[in-house]
Amino acid sequence: QSENVLGYFINVERIPNSCSHSPNRISLKERKILVNLSLAYYRVNISAYNEAGESPRAIYIVPEFSGTDLPGQIRVKSQGTSAVVTWTPEYNPKCFVVDWGTGKEDMHMKIVTTATGNFTLDNFQPYKLYKIMVHASDVCQCESFIRHEKTFGVTHFYSVEGVPRTGPANVTILNITKHSALVKWTQIAAEDRLGFLQGYRISYTDSSRKKSLGKS
Repeated sequence: QSENVLGYFINVERIPNSCSHSPNRISLKERKILVNLSLAYYRVNISAYNEAGESPRAIYIVPEFSGTDLPGQIRVKSQGTSAVVTWTPEYNPKCFVVDWGTGKEDMHMKIVTTATGNFTLDNFQPYKLYKIMVHASDVCQCESFIRHEKTFGVTHFYSVEGVPRTGPANVTILNITKHSALVKWTQIAAEDRLGFLQGYRISYTDSSRKKSLGKS
């Protein structure tokens, strides 16, 4: 039915969105649009319209990007349920926009207008991996962040780390030869790690049980 479509409505909504109003609606005739976004989470709503009305919306969540070439580094120092976040700005924008949370369904947003490069966040739960993003913006009106903010840095941290809840699963030994064997296992799921995983330790004993060997 595309020949009857007059155009498309697109909403690009930042997650989280602390604005009190809905995002700006973009109307266009083409079936593509180029938008410049920061590394924050975004929800894109697309609907078609004709003379009779508007179609249901298609919803797309912009996937998470890796920030390997970001200009700045963020440092986090845990203080119990609080954390002090510091960074060194490359320039002094009018404000910084900070996102933190455990994922796109649990993100919080804070606008920092001071140029000190540090602030305190609280209400962190132990054993959970948090993501913190700092974006710079020269326009600090809420509705303008989508067009003006640029991601300064991204980091992850635990307020309190614990021992992994579970061990490796599905351990198998393959390609056994006289002097070697391939050991494989399923890695521990992120929600069961309870801290930054540094590696795995493998212990094995020879058949006479006289030698106990190990490898990390």
